[in-house]
Amino acid sequence: MTRRTAIFFVALSLAAAPAVAAEALVAVAANFAGAMTELEAAFERGGTHRLRVSTGATGTLYAQATHGAPYDILMAADRVRPERLETVGLAVPGSRRTYAVGRLVLWSAEPNRVSENGVDTLRAGDFRRLAIANPELAPYGSAARDVLRGLGLYDPLRDRIVMGENIGQAHAMVATGSAELGFVALSQLTGPDGEPAGSRWPVPETLHAPIRQDLVLLHRGTANAAARAFLDFLETAAARRILVAAGYRVPPVRPSGDAR
Repeated sequence: MTRRTAIFFVALSLAAAPAVAAEALVAVAANFAGAMTELEAAFERGGTHRLRVSTGATGTLYAQATHGAPYDILMAADRVRPERLETVGLAVPGSRRTYAVGRLVLWSAEPNRVSENGVDTLRAGDFRRLAIANPELAPYGSAARDVLRGLGLYDPLRDRIVMGENIGQAHAMVATGSAELGFVALSQLTGPDGEPAGSRWPVPETLHAPIRQDLVLLHRGTANAAARAFLDFLETAAARRILVAAGYRVPPVRPSGDAR
């Protein structure tokens, strides 16, 4: 075999070999944990790249990112923290976008505990504890506080409110019976196993600001092929079906050529 032929076959084998897999570390708001599990599985089935996921309250994840946590992408439960990351120069300009719009639900694990009009349930006050996520850390908690304040019930119920660090902890309080009622994310009550037992009231979105959930590509992920591929995957029909099935509204697909 001549040297030129050998080089040809080496080049051919390299071209035929699959791309070296990359791995991205994605920080995900607690409300999105269930949907992220399905998205991660679908993304990894479709290619060679891999994801590692860290979940928590949006405020906590933001603080970690600003203190050097090695995240490639932050998927928040609000718009404020991703915008701040852009402002302080920790995120790639133009990469911020809304990936989902969440829904708030008043839920009880007890059947018939929550009436068709949840306002009546809250005003009746026939409960000892009402769980919400910490409004200072979690956007769903901030939305819950806004609902209670708008109804004139925050101060009357203040002594009954128990707070979890994030929406996952608030949901756990209700699921275990530590609190009879709680404001949770609709996505936590939607999944492949069906709806959990209990009663619920979908909170009208007119009672709080829209829970627009933004993501941003952090500078650490600029050259990370897995991070870039995952952002592209979120625009696909398959990913959007997962989001809708998980209880979110999805924004229109971004025009091709938008900055990432």
